[in-house]
Amino acid sequence: MALADGAGLPLAVTVASANPSEISLVGDTLKHRFLRRLPTRIIGDRGYDSDALDAQLAKRGIEFIAPHRSTRRHITQDGRQLRRYCRRWKIERLFAWLQNFRRLVTRYERHVENFLAFVQLACIIILSRQLPD
Repeated sequence: MALADGAGLPLAVTVASANPSEISLVGDTLKHRFLRRLPTRIIGDRGYDSDALDAQLAKRGIEFIAPHRSTRRHITQDGRQLRRYCRRWKIERLFAWLQNFRRLVTRYERHVENFLAFVQLACIIILSRQLPD
């Protein structure tokens, strides 16, 4: 799981098995962020729509933006907030940048710690490419 800023640069990355839902991984990802400061808002897709996650992030002072699932009964977001959802392509751009590293795509590493280290190294390379000359 990854968090990116407004320019698509990585703010936090974590690696977990495929079993847990992504909603349960948000807190762990925020703990492993690269910066000390928390983001002011997080944009997620429909899979992140959860009252528990909304409350958890609101307690930390983070505004959470995600479209509602079709089965949602209580509407908590209006259209003004969801206009920011169209900027979600920036996180997809980060994943596309990470796909340029063959070692991550093929996943040669058997141990999770080694794979996470290579993901973090790829994030460092991506961040260093964005530094001004």
